[in-house]
Amino acid sequence: MLDALTLDQLRTFVTVAEAGSFRAGAARLARVQSAVSHAIANLEAELRLQLFDRAGHRPVLTEEGRALLANARDILLRVDAMRARARGLGEGVELELSLIVDTLFPIAAVGAALVALRAAYPSVAIRMAVEPMGGPPAALLERRSTLAIMVGEDFRDPRLALEALAAVEQVAVVAASHPLARRPPGAAIGVADLADHLQIVLSDPSALSEGRDFGVLSPETCRVGGQDTKHALILSGLGWGRLPSWLVARDLRDGRLVRLDTRALGRDATTRYEAYLAYRLDEPLGPAARHFGAALRRIAAAAAPPRRPGRAARTASPG
Repeated sequence: MLDALTLDQLRTFVTVAEAGSFRAGAARLARVQSAVSHAIANLEAELRLQLFDRAGHRPVLTEEGRALLANARDILLRVDAMRARARGLGEGVELELSLIVDTLFPIAAVGAALVALRAAYPSVAIRMAVEPMGGPPAALLERRSTLAIMVGEDFRDPRLALEALAAVEQVAVVAASHPLARRPPGAAIGVADLADHLQIVLSDPSALSEGRDFGVLSPETCRVGGQDTKHALILSGLGWGRLPSWLVARDLRDGRLVRLDTRALGRDATTRYEAYLAYRLDEPLGPAARHFGAALRRIAAAAAPPRRPGRAARTASPG
């Protein structure tokens, strides 16, 4: 009878599958191995299926076990999310709100939302960091932050809830003194031309993109840890790169930076990405966090530029 299934059995199943053995699973659950083996045996009896092949040195998921593992994970995520929401509804105001923001997202919008938070909850301390690429989701997964603002689609995780905020545009730019800015009129820049010059790119502070590059076209790169450094180096004429449009609007208007005349980096050398407010499904959001999220959504919606016809959202957030 499937009605006799328990969440403990499902959690034990998932833990053993992820740990790779009954012994390792028992250690993660802080139980004796015999109790873990008994729980798995009871689950198999309830399902009338063998979840693990125990013939070898280590238990191996059967075909049925692999098929049901995704269902078990989904059930546990939903239950954890319900528990977190219930705890959040019953708890008082947080002592601190910790927030990590993707470097592509406009800090002015975050500041305005924090002003609204302080007006409603003046006693809540605020701790904020700004990191590129995998930094925000890594902070959530490692429980170093309550909320994160993520940009792009590359670091989605089933343990994280994402709420769309607004589109963020990046513009491929170069200093007015750079050779790429002094090409004859109408001489469009191709990928080969870009590859001949140094590209300034952001380094991912997390391990989530290990072995991967996003938007890197040149074999010559200068990798930096922050958007301000990247901005300053591009302004200096060292190389070219992409920067958020909100950061370079004045530089473009005053002629310190120019858009790269290329269609290899999006129309008008511009690409668009979706920004999300993210949090862990299994961690409750207190009243202050919920208030900040609501304020940020209002502010982002009010500041959102009109959609440009025909421009699709991109899936990568390049450095």
